[in-house]
Amino acid sequence: MTKNHGSHIKNDEQYEALRDQGYSKEKSARIANSDSHKTGKKGGKSAQYEDRSKEELYNKAKEVGIEGRSKMNKKELIDALRHH
Repeated sequence: MTKNHGSHIKNDEQYEALRDQGYSKEKSARIANSDSHKTGKKGGKSAQYEDRSKEELYNKAKEVGIEGRSKMNKKELIDALRHH
């Protein structure tokens, strides 16, 4: 039986499945709370991280709150963004 995670999680079953797959609490909650009828099933239209400039990656890292980003090279920024 799925545990009720309170009113801050819209889809408890999806949240638990994501946590079981190793996703962070933050990312699991973000996905479980998204309006699935408004979001895509899988994948998007944005460019691959490798195709973006270091400045674009830095700005995205800043947007999502990755610490230590100013000292990271492009490869490290990509890794941090993928695992955030």
